[in-house]
Formats: sequence, C-alpha cells, structure tokens
Amino acid sequence: MNYFKIISPILLTFLIVSCKQPEISPIEKVLWSAHPAMLKVLHDPNYFEIQIQYSEINRDTTGKVYFVDYDFRNNPDAYFYPASTVKLPVAILAAEYLDSISSVGITTSYKIKGDSVLHTVEDDIRQIFSVSDNEAYNRLYELLGRDYINAKLDSKGISPVRISHRLAIENAGRQQRDTLVFYTERDTLYLGGGKDSIIENLQIKKLQKGIGFMRDGALVNEPMDFSEKNYFPIEAQHKLMKRLFFPEVFSENERFSISENTLNRIKKYMHSVPRKSGYKEDEFYDSYGKFFLYGDSKDRIPEQFKIYNKVGYAYGTLTETAYIVDEKAGIEFLLTATILVNKNEIFNDDTYEYEEIGIPFLAQLGREIYLQEHEK
Repeated sequence: MNYFKIISPILLTFLIVSCKQPEISPIEKVLWSAHPAMLKVLHDPNYFEIQIQYSEINRDTTGKVYFVDYDFRNNPDAYFYPASTVKLPVAILAAEYLDSISSVGITTSYKIKGDSVLHTVEDDIRQIFSVSDNEAYNRLYELLGRDYINAKLDSKGISPVRISHRLAIENAGRQQRDTLVFYTERDTLYLGGGKDSIIENLQIKKLQKGIGFMRDGALVNEPMDFSEKNYFPIEAQHKLMKRLFFPEVFSENERFSISENTLNRIKKYMHSVPRKSGYKEDEFYDSYGKFFLYGDSKDRIPEQFKIYNKVGYAYGTLTETAYIVDEKAGIEFLLTATILVNKNEIFNDDTYEYEEIGIPFLAQLGREIYLQEHEK
C-alpha cells in the first residue's frame, strides 16, 4: 500500500511544518555562507581553534540597551595566545589609574627612571591603537604591574584573565618593575616600580601547542609551553568591550572610572586609522590593525564606519575584539574572534598562514555579521 496517497494534503502540510529544523545561531548561519574564506577553515574548526562571540545591541523604547549574545566554540578553558589584545585592558587601566590621581593625567609628561626620553600616557595609548606599539605597552605595564592589572579586572567582573608579562623583550615576566617619573607643574611624582608576585602556571587545556618551536635560532622538537604566558580569552575581551562602551548596563563597581574627556580620547584612538596619527599610509594602511570587514583590503575604510577595536597576532594566532558602528546605516554590534593558522605546527618560526587563511576568514566573518545586521 502506498501510504503517501492516502495522506490528505492538509495533514501532509501539518507534518512538514511540525518537523522544524533545529534553530541555527546567527554565527552558524554566517559560517556556512559558502564563501571560500569560510570553507577553508570550517572543515575542521577544532584544528584552527576557532572561537567566536557576537552580541546584537538592541534598545527599547526608552533607549535602554540590552544584548543578545551568541557564541561559537567559546571556551575559556581552551587556551590561545592573546598577543597584543592584552594592550587593550592595560591602556584602559592606565588611563583610569592616572585619572584617580589629581596632580597628573594622561597628558602629563613622564620618563622611565634612568632614561631621558619623555612620553605621555596619551601618546602611549595612541601608539597602542594606531600601530600596536610594544614599547608603549611595556611602559604602561611598568606603571601598573600584573598584580594591579589582574586585581582590577577581576573586581570589575572581567574574568577569567591573567596578564603576566611584557611583550617582545628579554625577561618579559620579571617581577621588578621600572619606576616612571612624572613631571607635574609643582613637583615630580614617582609612580610604578615595585615588585610583582611570581608568575604561576595556568591550569587549563591546550597550553602545550604544536610539535616544535624555535629558540635562539634552533628547532626544539617538543610542544611549546604557554603556561606562563598572558591569558585573555574572548569571553573576557567581550566583557571588557561591553563595559567600556555601555557602562550604563553595569553596576558602578563593574565600570571603568574614567572621566568623559579621557574616555573620549581613548575611543578616538581606538577607531582611528594610522594615517590620521601621522603614519605613512603605504606601510600602515587603514586595515593594518583592523581585521574584521576590511582586513583583506588595503583600501581606505569609509568614514561612516567606526571600528573600535584591538587586534593581536603572534605564534600563528589571530584575535580581534571590536565594537563596530556604521553611522550611516545605523548598524552596531560587538564581535570577538580568534583563529590559529600554523600549518607546520612549529611555533615561533614566523611561518604562519595569516594572509592566506586567517585574515581573510576574520574579514569575511565581519562582513557576514554586518550583512546579517543589515537585513534585520
């Protein structure tokens, strides 16, 4: 007997409608967009260690903000090296710290004790967001220290996180910090210095990576150990961005205590592009430090787009956290993602697939999320 012939059209329609497919998250929809940049990695997202967090930003009739959050393989227990994304919390906390001292501010001149070169924290912040300057970050690290940085982030509910070392120098995790000498109108102020606690090994997964790594120009045939490295998972990065741009959603103790003037300067540097800070455009193009949407292009980013972000790339890992705004279309969203591109599984050899796989993936991810927002 052919059972399909005796099922009425009405009943058949009911059965089809009732057998709904499981809902697919907005992130999964864009990942399966069939774009080549996506297809290169989606055959094995575990191998590429992809993690993504995305937040829709909605407002009710009174203007109150609320988030609708989505994630893909977000796992704080699965380690990835955060690289320069750690400069984001250090820059913010340095500005907050100086705002708490009445006699100094981010525009106050200072130097490292024993050095003669003058700096300002504002210029350090400009360099961090324009070209991801390591020396600027290291100076702010000397000012604050890892104990202060980690305690402050934890008190604001930005966790899990562990900032443990400076960047791109020998003995980066040393306990003793340099003293910064600030020159006020009336006197000289000595800040920073002191001694931090020792670095304790992280106790999470994926701390041993690859099959080998380069050390002093020689190959070491064993996994690279990241247990003493900085730790800043995408969940913590996303939390920080929410508090920075939407403080009204959070309690007083979860916010950054930064003056409006200082905060506006930070935000200006976050979304600015290198050419607006005086860097040569042929070397530091607009997307030099902005992977989402425009990372695979060297064209100028349209003025209507404000991408407040921080990227990091090292050891084959590419990461970005961003608050993206299209002022013309009225679109805004938060996006954080990381991907590992290290085909030979040798770390610290500077042989990674950033241009071939990593940056195109992040650029297309940003575009697909943007298009999805545009269609809402």
